[in-house]
Amino acid sequence: MTTVTLPDGPTTPGFVQGIEILAGRTRAWRRLHQRYGSAFVVSMPRFGPTVVLSDPAEVKALFTTHTDLVDNLDINLGQFLGPGSLFARRGEEHRKERKLLTPPFHGRRLAVYESLIEEEAIREMATWPSGREFATMDSMMRITLNVILRAVFGAEGAEFEQLREVIPKLVLVASALATLPVPQGLFGRFGPWARFQAHRASYDEIVGRLIRRAAADPHLADRDDVLAMLLQARYDDGSAMTHSEIADELLTLLTAGHETTATSLAWTVERLRRHPHILARLVEETDAGGSALREATLLEVQRVRPVIDATARKVRVDDFRLGRWTLPRGQHVLVSIRLMHDNPELFANPRDFDPDRFLDARPGTFNWIPFGGGARRCIGAAFATMEMNVVLRVLLRDFTLAPTDAPDERTHFRGVALAPAKKGRAVVYRRTPRSTADVESGETGAVSVESSTVTDESADSRDARGEQVTA
Repeated sequence: MTTVTLPDGPTTPGFVQGIEILAGRTRAWRRLHQRYGSAFVVSMPRFGPTVVLSDPAEVKALFTTHTDLVDNLDINLGQFLGPGSLFARRGEEHRKERKLLTPPFHGRRLAVYESLIEEEAIREMATWPSGREFATMDSMMRITLNVILRAVFGAEGAEFEQLREVIPKLVLVASALATLPVPQGLFGRFGPWARFQAHRASYDEIVGRLIRRAAADPHLADRDDVLAMLLQARYDDGSAMTHSEIADELLTLLTAGHETTATSLAWTVERLRRHPHILARLVEETDAGGSALREATLLEVQRVRPVIDATARKVRVDDFRLGRWTLPRGQHVLVSIRLMHDNPELFANPRDFDPDRFLDARPGTFNWIPFGGGARRCIGAAFATMEMNVVLRVLLRDFTLAPTDAPDERTHFRGVALAPAKKGRAVVYRRTPRSTADVESGETGAVSVESSTVTDESADSRDARGEQVTA
C-alpha cells in the first residue's frame, strides 16, 4: 500500500486559516508561499484541507492528467448554474458538452462579434463624464453583459431588459454563496438562498420563452447567434440538447462571459493610469493602427492582476502521484494562479508591470494561466481576449485617459472574482476626431496624457476595502 505524502502547512485551527484567506487572499498566498515553498496544505472555506501548488512542473502535470484521475470539484459553480452546465459535468460528458460549445467562440466566428463589441463600447462610453472622476467597472459590466446577450440571443427585445436586471443580481448572490458556507435554510424566504432561487426562477422563465420562440423560428438555420447554434447542435449519437440543458449552458455563458472580462478591463484602466509612459505608447500605437503593445498590455494586466486567482481539481483515484506528493482519493488540489504569476523563474521581476515582456515572447501555456488550464480551461478565453482588445482600442482611440499619482487600488474579493476595490476609477476627456487628411499625412493626433495627471484624493478616501498588492 502506497504511503500518502502531503506538503506541510499551518497548524492553526481550520476556521482561523479560512478567515485569513477570506480577509486577504493575495497576502495569505504570498505569506504561506514564503514560509512553506511551492506546495502547502491549507484549510479552505467550503473545501477543507487543500493542497495548494505553484511549482511549474507539478502544475503542468496536474493540468495534463486525464480527467478519470483528477477532475472538477464536487462543490463548484454547477450548483448555481444547473446540472446541464459545463461546470457540473465530468469526464466524457464534459468532453462531449465542451465539443458542442466550442465553435461559437473560436476561429472565424470571433470576427462576427468584433463590430458588435465596438458598437456596445461606443454606446456605453458615450455616457462617460468628461473631466470628472468615475468608476469604470460598472460601465465595463454593462458593455460585456450587452455583448454576451447579443452574441447569445441575437436581436434585442423585451427579454433583454429583463435579463439585464436579473443576471447581475443572480451573479452577485451566487458569488457570495459559492465562497461562504451558508446553510440553505438561513433566514428562510428572506435569506440569500431564497433570493438566489427567486433570481434563478426569473431567469428560467425569461430564457424558457426565448428558447421556445427560437425553436419555432422557421428561419433558425439562417441565424448565427449562440442559441440558434445550440438548438441545432447534435451530440455524436445524433441527439439534441434538451431545453433545460440549453438554459443551463446559456446561464454559464452569460455569467462567466461578462463579469471576469469587465473586471479585467477595470484593472487595465487602474494599471495604465499609474504607468503613463506605457499609456502614451498605447495611444500612439492605436492612432497608427497597431495592436502589438495593446495585446501585450492585456496579457500583462491578467498576469499581475488575475481576476480568478486559483483553479482546483479533486483526486478521483487512490494514491495519485503528483511530483513530490502522493495524494489520497478525494484530496482537493488548488493551483495558485497568483503564485504562478509571481514566480521569478517564469517572469523576470514579476512584481513589475511590464507589458514589453510579452512583445517578443508569448506566455507559456502552463505558466500564464488566468484562464486556468487543461480540460477545464475557460472555453471563452479567445472571445474574452478579443473583447478586451476591442474595448481598450475604442477607449484609447476616443478618449484621453488621465494618469494619476494616487496609490494602487486595493484588491477586493467579490466571492469569485478579484476586483479593484474602487472599481477602476478614471478621469477621461473626449478626444477630437481625426480628419482623413491627418491620417493620410501621418499625423496621429495623439493627445499628451502625461501632462494631465490627476490626483485621486476623493477616490482614495472612499471604499478602502480589500488588501494592498504590489505591481
